[in-house]
Amino acid sequence: MGVFYPMNTGKYVFAQVAELLPANDFIKCMNRYSGNYQVKHFTCWHQLMCMLFGQLGNRESLSDLIVCLESQRSKWYHLGMGTGLSKSNLAYANEKRDWRIFADFAYVLIAKAREICVDSREFDLNIEGNVYAIDSTVIDLCLSIFWWAPFRKNKGAVKLHTQFDIKTEIPSFVHLSDGLHHDINFLDQVPLEKKAFYIMDKAYISFKRFSRIHDAGAFFVTRLQTNQDYRRIYSNPVDKTTGIICDQVIRMNNFYPSKFYPDYLRRIKYRDVEEDKRLEFLTNNFELSALDIAALYKYRWRIELFFKWIKQHLKIKSFWGYSENAVRIQVYSAIIAYTTVTILKQELKVKYSTYEILQILSLTLLNKTPINQLFNESYLQTVKELEHNQLKMF
Repeated sequence: MGVFYPMNTGKYVFAQVAELLPANDFIKCMNRYSGNYQVKHFTCWHQLMCMLFGQLGNRESLSDLIVCLESQRSKWYHLGMGTGLSKSNLAYANEKRDWRIFADFAYVLIAKAREICVDSREFDLNIEGNVYAIDSTVIDLCLSIFWWAPFRKNKGAVKLHTQFDIKTEIPSFVHLSDGLHHDINFLDQVPLEKKAFYIMDKAYISFKRFSRIHDAGAFFVTRLQTNQDYRRIYSNPVDKTTGIICDQVIRMNNFYPSKFYPDYLRRIKYRDVEEDKRLEFLTNNFELSALDIAALYKYRWRIELFFKWIKQHLKIKSFWGYSENAVRIQVYSAIIAYTTVTILKQELKVKYSTYEILQILSLTLLNKTPINQLFNESYLQTVKELEHNQLKMF
């Protein structure tokens, strides 16, 4: 990755941010699905620029976005939005153009971000492989409007299933489904890596899927269900002053768990002194210390913070279209915006958090300040995440 040079002072901040996007890769994604077929003016790239502007600019609705851009019509060309922008054109593009264009491009940016992002300073475990947290979040919808997303009797919803890279704090794999899609099924789609750790909660307990992870040479860490039937093979010595109550090698007793996973497993019981809670972990890793396994599960909360971040600060709770295609485009546009801000943070070595960068960008998209100077001003105030320490385990 080359050095990030200061950008042209005559360009708008949004145009400078857009330069971080690999346009040639987007063209490949667009051509893969014939995105510009019979399109004369409002192309897929123009659509992407509008969606990105709406995400970074914190626009509440499609009408809000269009009213904002209509007032800046003379700047459309310089913002990369072309000349054919209108509410009907953007709504039609979101309804009809293949959402996979945006999904594929999101993964291009994810790969770029993971390549240039260094490991998080807050991850202090010495682990060779990647560490992933797996979880999902429910986005509520009105069933009468979003009829294609059933969830409850009178309620609709979509689920955003995510594999989150703990070390780089980047979502490495995402999948959108209706609210009835069970979390366990997402494990069938997760690409497995040798020596990687997959951290998940009790909702993902499936010994058939655990066997797939084990056969791939990877490791899983999860919570043990209270009614799980197992037998102890032997116990490892532990230092109870560290909070570890027991470290055991076990085997499953129930028919299906023992059938799908006949190998040994490791059960670790940990006592959190501060919260006065006892937690039981299940893993197929026998090399790390029991305390490191407990610490690994603690990092699972990073994905909860990611869900909280995108729900609070990107537009995925109020949708700009009603079809499944439009919702998918908006969700992947949010992922593109998040990843773009992460790349910006790394390229410019910005000391501010991703949230703080987004807040600053939302107020300066139409300024002509050089972006490498935008985050160096001494008067910029530090804006902390609301309730940033709310999710604590230990």
